[in-house]
Order: sequence, then C-alpha cells, then structure tokens
Amino acid sequence: MITPAEFARRRRQLMHLAGEDAVVLVAAAPERMRNADAAWPYRQDSDFHYLCGFPEPDAVLALLPGRKHGEAVLFCREHDDEHARWHGASVGTEQAVAAFGMDDAFPIDDIDDILPGMIEGRARVYCHFGSEPQFDAQLLGWMRRLRQLRGGGVVPKEFVALGHLLHDLRLFKSPAELKLMRAAAAVAAEAHLAAMQVARPGRHEYEVEAELLRAMRLRGAVAAFPPIVAGGANACTMHYTANRARLAEGELLLIDAGAEVDCYASDISRSFPVSGRYSREQRALYDIVLTAQLAAIDEVRPGNPFSAAHTAAVQVIAEGLCALGLLKGDAETAVATGSYRHFFPAKTGHWLGLDVHDVGDYRIEGEPRVLEPGMVVTVEPGIYVPPDDRSVPERWRGIGIRIEDDVAVTRRGHEVLTAAVPKEPEAIEALLASR
Repeated sequence: MITPAEFARRRRQLMHLAGEDAVVLVAAAPERMRNADAAWPYRQDSDFHYLCGFPEPDAVLALLPGRKHGEAVLFCREHDDEHARWHGASVGTEQAVAAFGMDDAFPIDDIDDILPGMIEGRARVYCHFGSEPQFDAQLLGWMRRLRQLRGGGVVPKEFVALGHLLHDLRLFKSPAELKLMRAAAAVAAEAHLAAMQVARPGRHEYEVEAELLRAMRLRGAVAAFPPIVAGGANACTMHYTANRARLAEGELLLIDAGAEVDCYASDISRSFPVSGRYSREQRALYDIVLTAQLAAIDEVRPGNPFSAAHTAAVQVIAEGLCALGLLKGDAETAVATGSYRHFFPAKTGHWLGLDVHDVGDYRIEGEPRVLEPGMVVTVEPGIYVPPDDRSVPERWRGIGIRIEDDVAVTRRGHEVLTAAVPKEPEAIEALLASR
C-alpha cells in the first residue's frame, strides 16, 4: 500500500520540477459507459492515482507551488445521501484532507468559481491537454474566466505537457511500489498455474480465460489487460484476444496475462503443450526462445542500455533459426538485414508499472536509455511462424511461442518478479503430467 506520506513526497517532487510560477492540473479518469446506462468497471487515471491515490471520478487535483493556504488542492464530489443510496458513499471534501493528505479540498461543482483565481498570476500550466476533450473544454473555460476576473487577470502564457516531468518520476519505483508489483506478480503466477491445470484438448480458450480471471478475482485483483489465450496458430497473432477457439491435441497454448493490484500491473507469458508434451519442432523452437530470454534477462542490470536485452535476444533467435534452416544464410546476415523479423517482429520488452506498457522514454537524446535501479521491464522474446508461410516446411507452420517475465533493476543486477511460473520445458511437462 502506498502511504499518504509517499503520495505527498511525489507531489513535492513534481512541484519542485515544475517551478514556483507554475500550476499542475490533473483530472481523474471519467466514468466510461459500456452501453446505455451500464458503466465499465471504474479504473482511476494512472497519473492521478500516482499523485494522490484518490479513487473516484469527478475530481481534479491542482498543485500550486508556494500557495500560502496549501499547495495540494483537490476538487471532488461532496457527500450526497441520494447518490450514496444508489452508488455508495463518496469520500467527500473532509475525508479528502483527513485521509488523502490534501492541504485543501472543495466541491467539484464549485471548481469553475474557485480554480481560475488560484491559477491567476501563474506563468505555466502543466496538464495533459488533448487526452480528455471534456477536461480540455473546462480548462479553456477557466482561462476565459480568468481573463474576466477584475477586468482581466494575468493568464498563464504557457501550456506544457505534464508527461515530460511526471512520467520520468513514475519510471523509478519506490520500495512500496515494488512490493505491490511483487504482489501483482504473485497473483498472476497463481492464475497462470491454475490455467495450466484446466487447459486440455477439447476445451475452449475462453474456459482457460475464465480460470485466469477467477484466480485473480479470488485474490482481490483484476486483470491488468484482456488476457491473450491463443491456441495453435492463434498464437502467431501478436495481440490475439478473441479467445473463442477449441484447443486441439498436439497444439501449444500461449497465455499472456497479468494481474493488477492497487493499480500496479504484472505481465506474464507462457507457452505450453495442451496435451502435456512438446513435439520435436515445438521443443526446438521453445528452447531457442528460452535461451534468448535468459540471455536477455542477463542484460537487465544497472548501466546497461534498455536495448541490450533486445540485442541479446535477437542474436540468439537468429542463430537458432539459422541452425534449424528456417532462416537462410548465417545469423550475422539475418541480424544485419533484419530477416529475423519475419519470425520475431516484436521488441523484447517494455516498461512496467501503473500501466502494463508503462510510461517513460526509451531513448534520451537519440541514445537508448540506460537502466537504473528501480526501473521495471518485461522481457518477452518470441518466435511466431505464420501458418501460411510456404517458405518453411509444414511441420513448423503455425507455431507461436512467447516467454515473458517481469524484471526489476536492482543495485547489484536484477530481480525476476515472476519466477514462480515454471518455464523450463521439463518443469512444465512435469506440472502438466500431475493434472
């Protein structure tokens, strides 16, 4: 759990970066409707959550460096008995101060009257302009209102993208954040193990998906993203989410699923035989992917560029595919020409945190970003042989394999957060044999 003190520290860091003549405005995620009057399950905006942990929609956080009456101001819903009867009680302005560490809080219905005066005299506004049209319209309305104050207030002359400051802070995980990410990894690991128990020939992909979701909800978590449960050739579709097909004897099943705990995500992929044993071709490709993943994980350590893991994985995959004859020529040529991308079109990983594909620059001034302690990445090489690829013998076609783990950069190297799910082929076969 992130404490109010940590949220306050984050706000202070951001205000220090923004400067005393700036204001930072961050809106809560709006409720989104699924259809008619049925809403999707609510999930808070990641940036808003990072700065205050406030769980409701209809809220705006204003950070006002140097403000005499308090720098962190929240506008939120007031308690309303009728709303509470239907939807549950709102936190309210008093609890926003008492429980969430705000310096001040006002009803969201009064924001148009109060916030423009707070902005007056500030040189810059940091915000996410362009992401939510309703908030953009509100912001423009506040600027118009500010111009009308006392015959023309001092309107900020700059609107600056907030991501340039805030997302660099989010890239480095605190001990409390890493604890939550370990918890999310543990829940996802249990879900993957539960899914392996029910994934048998004749069952449908959605039955396996249901087991994943059951295991996550049983532990109070939710899915961090729609799970990929891809049997056979479906695994060659990188973002397959239909999850409708029947599992067949002799196929591999690729599962890519993660859990979310208190908004922090995990992301795990495993590829295993639904019949219990890998075929010769499946095992040959699996061994290449596993060797590539282990080589890539070894590159996740302080001082190495983010790209080092991908470079290592590409080299192993190119060598393996050339040795099997799926790529012509030698590995050096396959890497130089990019021909390996026919079977490995993706990158080897991404940042992980409050978002599954988390924020943060991958390159700084044109160069790959150097890894530092506190960063968390996924490592997920794969081989995907298109089912209609007539350039390779038929026995290889339609095999898709991805192995993915979550890896935290530590002072001395790295920590694999998702090691609880086996990936050695012998261990997987032994697990499946015990079903």
